[in-house]
Amino acid sequence: MITTEQKPPLNPVNVAIFVGLPLAALFLVPAWGVYSGYDASQWLWALAFLYLNGLSITGGYHRLWSHRAYEAHPALKWFYALWGAGALQNSILIWSSDHRRHHRHVDDNEQDPYSAGRGLWFSHMGWMLREYNTNEPDFSNARDLQRDPIVMFQDRHYVALTVLMNVGLPLLLGIWHGDIIGTLLLVGLLRLVVNHHVTFFINSLAHFWGSRPYTESNSARDNGFLAFLTYGEGYHNYHHIFQTDYRNGIRWWQWDPTKWLINACSRVGLARNLVRVPDFKIQRAILDTQFQRARDQLECSQDAESLRATLEREYQLFTESINAWTTLQAQRYEAKKAEIGGALNEKKLKLQQKWDSVALRTKFKELEYSLKMQHKRLNLLMEQMRLQAQAA
Repeated sequence: MITTEQKPPLNPVNVAIFVGLPLAALFLVPAWGVYSGYDASQWLWALAFLYLNGLSITGGYHRLWSHRAYEAHPALKWFYALWGAGALQNSILIWSSDHRRHHRHVDDNEQDPYSAGRGLWFSHMGWMLREYNTNEPDFSNARDLQRDPIVMFQDRHYVALTVLMNVGLPLLLGIWHGDIIGTLLLVGLLRLVVNHHVTFFINSLAHFWGSRPYTESNSARDNGFLAFLTYGEGYHNYHHIFQTDYRNGIRWWQWDPTKWLINACSRVGLARNLVRVPDFKIQRAILDTQFQRARDQLECSQDAESLRATLEREYQLFTESINAWTTLQAQRYEAKKAEIGGALNEKKLKLQQKWDSVALRTKFKELEYSLKMQHKRLNLLMEQMRLQAQAA
């Protein structure tokens, strides 16, 4: 007899939130729009609340507390804790603990709470609707968060805070505006549903749709359109290999308002110690991926000995660059030790140390440039492979 796997029981609270609220919004928002209508200020307030909630999740829950990508002033942490509660995605402690498990066990169907390997629906919201074993709280990976008084205050008073932010504030705004029902529907209900699903896109669509320039070891993708919808979180392939970087969009032109918010906060003293992955490491990851793709493509090619020899020469140059970078890192470490140890030495020694430091930085820049040039050469090589494959 064929048996089907029995699904865990439904979680009634989560079903009410993630199924009931969208259904309510689907019927009530347009119905009130036909009956009474909404004005521009209500739509603008809904957009403002949407961004305040979203940036508190991405800048606070995600990059600050989950990944320790920077340090924040208590005032900024309180801001994140309050508006993050308004996003109704659980407390900082639970959200961050789940997210750390996701990164540690990405795509593992038994340990990743929202593994993309279990399908688009599951990773988007199905994982929250039932009592799956992977949803069992385990804070052994969040001891640092349990020592944070702001995190624990929010966790203890989460229900009260989320009611205040999702009902209390829209209600007060509606009283002030003169349209309680319309404001509650737009700023309270519709804004909340939209915020949920654009956040969930990162767990679902960003693991199925996009490019993988930095690593193919997991399902995470970079997608500029999703980045626009998710306050910069759509550069997910980069994030999964360099999760402690405070940026997701590393190019100046890439849409990442969370990165800009954190950077702006650092300029006014609200954030510090922003983690920024060196460009050399980024170029190395890109080249590692390119070399693997080129080798895979050559395996399927006939009569490609000359291309294979070119690829191996490029890989030798790549290895030499990595070794040189490792040597320079050791030199930088020794120079830093000498600088600390020689703090009370003569002025001449300090000038020499400054000169050595400038020389090291120059060498690092030269290596970064050499990897960028190699990246371009590899692109040309892979284009040759494609043309040869088409001609065959």
